[in-house]
Amino acid sequence: MALVTLTTDFGLQDGYVGTMKGVMAGIAPDLAFIDITHDIRPQDLRGAAYVLWTALPYFPGDAVHLVVVDPGVGTSRHAIASQTSWGVLVGPDNGVFSYVWDVVPAELTVALENPDYQRPVVSSTFHGRDVFSPAAAHIAAGVPLREFGPEVSHPVRMSSPGMSMEERRIRGEVLYIDRFGNVITSIGRLVWEGTLLHLDPVFAKGESRTLNARRVRVLAGGRDLGPIVRTYGEVSSGDALVMVGSEGLLEIAINQGHAARALALDLGDMVEIAVA
Repeated sequence: MALVTLTTDFGLQDGYVGTMKGVMAGIAPDLAFIDITHDIRPQDLRGAAYVLWTALPYFPGDAVHLVVVDPGVGTSRHAIASQTSWGVLVGPDNGVFSYVWDVVPAELTVALENPDYQRPVVSSTFHGRDVFSPAAAHIAAGVPLREFGPEVSHPVRMSSPGMSMEERRIRGEVLYIDRFGNVITSIGRLVWEGTLLHLDPVFAKGESRTLNARRVRVLAGGRDLGPIVRTYGEVSSGDALVMVGSEGLLEIAINQGHAARALALDLGDMVEIAVA
Protein backbone atom coordinates (compact mmCIF):
# COMPACT_ATOMS: atom_id res chain seq x y z
CA MET A 1 0.00 0.00 0.00
CA ALA A 2 1.50 3.33 -1.09
CA LEU A 3 1.73 6.09 1.52
CA VAL A 4 1.08 9.82 1.06
CA THR A 5 1.66 12.28 3.89
CA LEU A 6 0.08 15.73 4.00
CA THR A 7 1.47 18.93 5.49
CA THR A 8 -0.45 22.18 5.02
CA ASP A 9 -1.42 25.48 6.61
CA PHE A 10 -5.11 24.82 5.82
CA GLY A 11 -6.31 23.87 9.28
CA LEU A 12 -9.28 21.51 9.58
CA GLN A 13 -12.18 23.96 9.78
CA ASP A 14 -12.72 23.92 6.02
CA GLY A 15 -12.95 21.12 3.50
CA TYR A 16 -9.62 21.70 1.77
CA VAL A 17 -7.72 18.75 3.24
CA GLY A 18 -10.61 16.33 2.73
CA THR A 19 -11.00 17.49 -0.86
CA MET A 20 -7.34 16.78 -1.62
CA LYS A 21 -7.65 13.29 -0.15
CA GLY A 22 -10.77 12.74 -2.25
CA VAL A 23 -8.90 13.69 -5.42
CA MET A 24 -6.07 11.30 -4.57
CA ALA A 25 -8.42 8.46 -3.62
CA GLY A 26 -10.19 8.85 -6.96
CA ILE A 27 -6.88 8.29 -8.76
CA ALA A 28 -5.39 5.59 -6.51
CA PRO A 29 -8.07 4.09 -4.20
CA ASP A 30 -5.59 1.98 -2.23
CA LEU A 31 -3.50 4.90 -0.98
CA ALA A 32 -2.84 5.28 2.73
CA PHE A 33 -2.77 8.82 4.14
CA ILE A 34 -0.99 10.24 7.18
CA ASP A 35 -1.52 13.84 8.22
CA ILE A 36 1.73 15.29 9.54
CA THR A 37 0.05 18.60 10.37
CA HIS A 38 -2.42 21.10 8.98
CA ASP A 39 -1.68 23.71 11.63
CA ILE A 40 1.35 25.41 10.10
CA ARG A 41 0.98 29.16 10.58
CA PRO A 42 -0.53 30.61 7.40
CA GLN A 43 2.21 31.13 4.78
CA ASP A 44 4.96 30.16 7.27
CA LEU A 45 7.46 28.51 4.94
CA ARG A 46 10.19 28.23 7.57
CA GLY A 47 7.82 26.59 10.03
CA ALA A 48 6.77 24.07 7.40
CA ALA A 49 10.40 23.45 6.45
CA TYR A 50 11.22 22.78 10.10
CA VAL A 51 8.32 20.34 10.55
CA LEU A 52 9.36 18.40 7.44
CA TRP A 53 12.97 18.30 8.62
CA THR A 54 11.91 16.78 11.94
CA ALA A 55 9.19 14.40 10.71
CA LEU A 56 10.31 12.91 7.41
CA PRO A 57 13.21 10.79 8.71
CA TYR A 58 10.66 8.61 10.52
CA PHE A 59 8.73 7.63 7.38
CA PRO A 60 9.46 4.90 4.82
CA GLY A 61 11.81 6.01 2.10
CA ASP A 62 9.23 5.32 -0.61
CA ALA A 63 6.55 7.62 0.84
CA VAL A 64 5.22 10.60 -1.09
CA HIS A 65 5.14 13.82 0.94
CA LEU A 66 2.55 16.33 -0.23
CA VAL A 67 3.15 19.84 1.11
CA VAL A 68 0.89 22.83 0.48
CA VAL A 69 2.12 25.99 2.17
CA ASP A 70 1.92 28.21 -0.83
CA PRO A 71 1.74 32.01 -0.52
CA GLY A 72 2.65 32.27 -4.22
CA VAL A 73 -0.24 30.17 -5.53
CA GLY A 74 -1.37 31.40 -8.93
CA THR A 75 1.92 33.14 -9.71
CA SER A 76 4.72 32.01 -12.00
CA ARG A 77 6.37 29.86 -9.31
CA HIS A 78 6.86 26.22 -10.34
CA ALA A 79 5.02 23.26 -8.93
CA ILE A 80 7.59 20.52 -8.37
CA ALA A 81 8.23 16.94 -7.36
CA SER A 82 11.63 16.05 -5.93
CA GLN A 83 13.07 12.59 -5.36
CA THR A 84 15.15 12.16 -2.19
CA SER A 85 16.18 9.26 0.00
CA TRP A 86 13.43 10.37 2.42
CA GLY A 87 10.77 9.97 -0.27
CA VAL A 88 9.29 12.11 -3.03
CA LEU A 89 8.47 15.71 -2.09
CA VAL A 90 5.52 17.29 -3.90
CA GLY A 91 4.64 20.95 -3.54
CA PRO A 92 5.41 24.53 -4.57
CA ASP A 93 8.89 25.63 -5.59
CA ASN A 94 9.17 28.26 -2.87
CA GLY A 95 11.92 26.91 -0.63
CA VAL A 96 9.70 24.85 1.66
CA PHE A 97 11.87 21.76 1.06
CA SER A 98 15.16 23.54 1.79
CA TYR A 99 15.90 22.05 5.20
CA VAL A 100 15.21 18.53 3.93
CA TRP A 101 17.50 19.05 0.94
CA ASP A 102 20.24 20.22 3.31
CA VAL A 103 20.25 16.70 4.78
CA VAL A 104 19.19 14.52 1.83
CA PRO A 105 19.97 16.28 -1.47
CA ALA A 106 17.51 16.03 -4.33
CA GLU A 107 18.30 13.24 -6.77
CA LEU A 108 15.86 14.58 -9.39
CA THR A 109 13.47 17.53 -9.32
CA VAL A 110 10.88 18.09 -12.04
CA ALA A 111 8.24 20.70 -12.81
CA LEU A 112 4.65 19.46 -12.65
CA GLU A 113 3.59 20.65 -16.09
CA ASN A 114 2.02 17.63 -17.80
CA PRO A 115 -1.75 18.27 -17.96
CA ASP A 116 -2.38 14.52 -18.04
CA TYR A 117 -1.55 14.49 -14.33
CA GLN A 118 -3.61 17.53 -13.30
CA ARG A 119 -7.31 18.18 -12.85
CA PRO A 120 -9.03 19.15 -16.13
CA VAL A 121 -9.57 22.69 -14.85
CA VAL A 122 -6.82 24.22 -12.69
CA SER A 123 -7.92 26.89 -10.25
CA SER A 124 -5.61 29.85 -9.66
CA THR A 125 -6.16 29.57 -5.89
CA PHE A 126 -6.25 25.83 -5.09
CA HIS A 127 -3.28 24.07 -6.65
CA GLY A 128 -3.38 21.69 -3.69
CA ARG A 129 -6.48 20.13 -5.21
CA ASP A 130 -5.81 20.60 -8.92
CA VAL A 131 -2.03 20.15 -9.33
CA PHE A 132 -0.30 18.77 -6.24
CA SER A 133 -2.82 16.12 -5.18
CA PRO A 134 -3.14 14.51 -8.64
CA ALA A 135 0.64 14.48 -8.99
CA ALA A 136 1.13 12.92 -5.55
CA ALA A 137 -1.42 10.20 -6.28
CA HIS A 138 0.06 9.34 -9.66
CA ILE A 139 3.60 9.27 -8.25
CA ALA A 140 2.47 6.99 -5.42
CA ALA A 141 0.82 4.76 -8.05
CA GLY A 142 4.15 4.40 -9.84
CA VAL A 143 4.30 7.05 -12.58
CA PRO A 144 7.98 8.03 -13.11
CA LEU A 145 8.89 11.61 -12.21
CA ARG A 146 10.17 12.42 -15.69
CA GLU A 147 6.64 11.94 -17.04
CA PHE A 148 5.47 15.06 -15.21
CA GLY A 149 7.64 17.67 -16.84
CA PRO A 150 11.16 19.00 -17.39
CA GLU A 151 13.92 18.83 -14.84
CA VAL A 152 14.32 21.80 -12.52
CA SER A 153 18.05 22.30 -12.05
CA HIS A 154 17.95 25.07 -9.46
CA PRO A 155 14.85 24.89 -7.27
CA VAL A 156 14.28 27.77 -4.88
CA ARG A 157 16.26 27.49 -1.65
CA MET A 158 15.75 29.40 1.58
CA SER A 159 18.77 30.40 3.60
CA SER A 160 19.59 28.12 6.51
CA PRO A 161 18.47 29.23 9.98
CA GLY A 162 20.82 31.68 11.62
CA MET A 163 23.51 30.27 13.89
CA SER A 164 27.03 31.44 14.66
CA MET A 165 29.74 30.22 17.02
CA GLU A 166 32.37 32.30 18.75
CA GLU A 167 34.64 31.45 21.67
CA ARG A 168 32.34 32.98 24.29
CA ARG A 169 29.07 33.37 22.38
CA ILE A 170 26.85 30.97 20.47
CA ARG A 171 24.03 32.74 18.67
CA GLY A 172 20.92 31.34 17.06
CA GLU A 173 17.37 32.34 16.30
CA VAL A 174 13.85 31.27 17.18
CA LEU A 175 13.09 28.66 14.56
CA TYR A 176 9.67 27.36 15.59
CA ILE A 177 7.06 27.70 18.33
CA ASP A 178 5.03 24.60 19.09
CA ARG A 179 1.42 24.48 20.33
CA PHE A 180 2.61 24.35 23.95
CA GLY A 181 4.44 27.64 23.49
CA ASN A 182 7.87 26.02 23.62
CA VAL A 183 10.42 28.14 21.75
CA ILE A 184 12.64 25.97 19.56
CA THR A 185 15.88 27.55 18.42
CA SER A 186 18.44 26.88 15.71
CA ILE A 187 21.18 26.12 18.26
CA GLY A 188 22.07 22.44 18.08
CA ARG A 189 22.50 19.58 17.84
CA LEU A 190 23.15 19.11 21.53
CA VAL A 191 23.70 15.76 23.21
CA TRP A 192 24.07 15.22 26.94
CA GLU A 193 27.30 13.59 28.07
CA GLY A 194 26.90 13.32 31.81
CA THR A 195 26.76 16.89 33.09
CA LEU A 196 28.27 18.22 29.86
CA LEU A 197 26.69 19.02 26.51
CA HIS A 198 28.28 18.08 23.20
CA LEU A 199 27.40 20.63 20.50
CA ASP A 200 27.69 19.49 16.89
CA PRO A 201 26.46 22.50 14.87
CA VAL A 202 23.69 21.80 12.38
CA PHE A 203 23.07 25.26 10.94
CA ALA A 204 26.55 26.78 11.27
CA LYS A 205 30.08 26.11 10.16
CA GLY A 206 32.44 25.24 12.93
CA GLU A 207 33.89 22.42 14.91
CA SER A 208 32.07 20.48 17.57
CA ARG A 209 32.58 21.61 21.13
CA THR A 210 31.67 20.66 24.66
CA LEU A 211 29.80 22.95 27.03
CA ASN A 212 29.37 22.81 30.77
CA ALA A 213 25.57 23.13 30.94
CA ARG A 214 25.64 24.58 34.45
CA ARG A 215 28.21 27.26 33.62
CA VAL A 216 26.54 28.79 30.57
CA ARG A 217 23.83 31.45 30.55
CA VAL A 218 21.08 31.58 27.94
CA LEU A 219 19.94 35.06 26.89
CA ALA A 220 16.71 35.78 24.99
CA GLY A 221 14.20 38.58 24.85
CA GLY A 222 16.44 40.78 26.97
CA ARG A 223 16.43 38.26 29.82
CA ASP A 224 18.96 35.97 31.41
CA LEU A 225 17.23 32.58 31.49
CA GLY A 226 20.01 30.83 33.36
CA PRO A 227 21.84 27.60 32.56
CA ILE A 228 20.63 24.58 30.57
CA VAL A 229 18.74 21.88 32.45
CA ARG A 230 17.62 18.37 31.55
CA THR A 231 13.93 18.30 32.50
CA TYR A 232 10.92 20.44 33.33
CA GLY A 233 10.98 19.03 36.84
CA GLU A 234 14.13 20.98 37.68
CA VAL A 235 12.12 24.20 37.97
CA SER A 236 8.88 25.08 39.72
CA SER A 237 5.55 25.38 37.93
CA GLY A 238 5.42 28.70 36.07
CA ASP A 239 9.19 29.15 35.93
CA ALA A 240 11.19 29.49 32.72
CA LEU A 241 13.82 26.94 31.75
CA VAL A 242 16.19 26.14 28.92
CA MET A 243 16.59 22.54 27.83
CA VAL A 244 17.52 20.27 24.93
CA GLY A 245 14.49 19.23 22.90
CA SER A 246 13.76 15.94 21.18
CA GLU A 247 15.56 17.03 17.99
CA GLY A 248 18.68 18.09 19.89
CA LEU A 249 17.92 21.79 19.49
CA LEU A 250 18.01 24.28 22.32
CA GLU A 251 14.48 25.02 23.59
CA ILE A 252 13.08 27.68 25.90
CA ALA A 253 10.01 26.65 27.88
CA ILE A 254 7.94 27.45 30.93
CA ASN A 255 6.95 24.61 33.19
CA GLN A 256 3.20 24.30 32.59
CA GLY A 257 3.14 27.62 30.76
CA HIS A 258 3.48 29.27 27.33
CA ALA A 259 7.04 30.53 26.95
CA ALA A 260 6.59 32.42 23.68
CA ARG A 261 3.83 34.60 25.12
CA ALA A 262 5.34 35.03 28.56
CA LEU A 263 8.77 36.00 27.21
CA ALA A 264 7.47 37.90 24.14
CA LEU A 265 9.53 35.75 21.77
CA ASP A 266 8.68 35.25 18.12
CA LEU A 267 10.14 33.67 15.00
CA GLY A 268 13.54 35.06 14.08
CA ASP A 269 14.32 36.56 17.50
CA MET A 270 17.91 36.09 18.60
CA VAL A 271 18.91 33.62 21.32
CA GLU A 272 22.43 33.45 22.76
CA ILE A 273 24.44 31.09 24.90
CA ALA A 274 27.05 32.99 26.90
CA VAL A 275 29.94 30.65 27.69
CA ALA A 276 31.81 31.22 30.93
